[in-house]
Amino acid sequence: MLLNGRNILVTFATHWAGPEICGALADEGAKVVCHDPAFADAARAAAFVAGRGDLTAIAETGPAEIAARAIAALGHLDAFVSNDAFPAIRAPIETAKAQDFRDGIEALMVFPFMMAGAIAAHMKPRKAGKILFLTSASALHGLANYSMYAAARAGTNGLARSLARELGKDNIQVNAIASNYIENPDYFPPELLADKDAYAKMVRNIPLGRLGKPQEAAHLVAFYCSDRSDFITGNIMPFSGGWA
Repeated sequence: MLLNGRNILVTFATHWAGPEICGALADEGAKVVCHDPAFADAARAAAFVAGRGDLTAIAETGPAEIAARAIAALGHLDAFVSNDAFPAIRAPIETAKAQDFRDGIEALMVFPFMMAGAIAAHMKPRKAGKILFLTSASALHGLANYSMYAAARAGTNGLARSLARELGKDNIQVNAIASNYIENPDYFPPELLADKDAYAKMVRNIPLGRLGKPQEAAHLVAFYCSDRSDFITGNIMPFSGGWA
């Protein structure tokens, strides 16, 4: 199996393609710690991990605490998947609120920045590891009226490239998957996908003519967490059906 014997941490596992990612990593042989504040509800945590392989659910909220809990559960980490989510607020620049922008930066830049620091401190002495940020293709393509969201995602893409140069000497690969138009309840809820006119309007923008499946995203994440990506670092991978 692609990830046999690997230990992986995935943050905010209930968001975007998190459930499919955690399941795919476990299917490939990894032991996975799935983090989400929602897992403070024991029943929700149990339901998430049920039938998905070797998964452990945790609900810590601070980056240092999340990293420490994951390491305690697994012994060490081979890969960290930063699956950060925040609403893409539609706002023309003249009416966009600075506090909304600050909140987006905190969730999409500061939090993964702090997580990466905690994880790198663990990986550097081992001279091995992978850090993968799940960002957005909006930062590559641009998105009118969504400048706050696109700018915050662009910051994390820049973080990935800079950390790749910083941590390469420690054999830590740092990459990002910049996605858009992937079926998921955070950004493309079921009621939107059920609207045939809205769906047709969306896919007109996509060269491949459809939305991506969360399982497709999960397979790409598994690749980046595996030894098959050992010579790839600083890569911002567009994953949007040709949109970006």
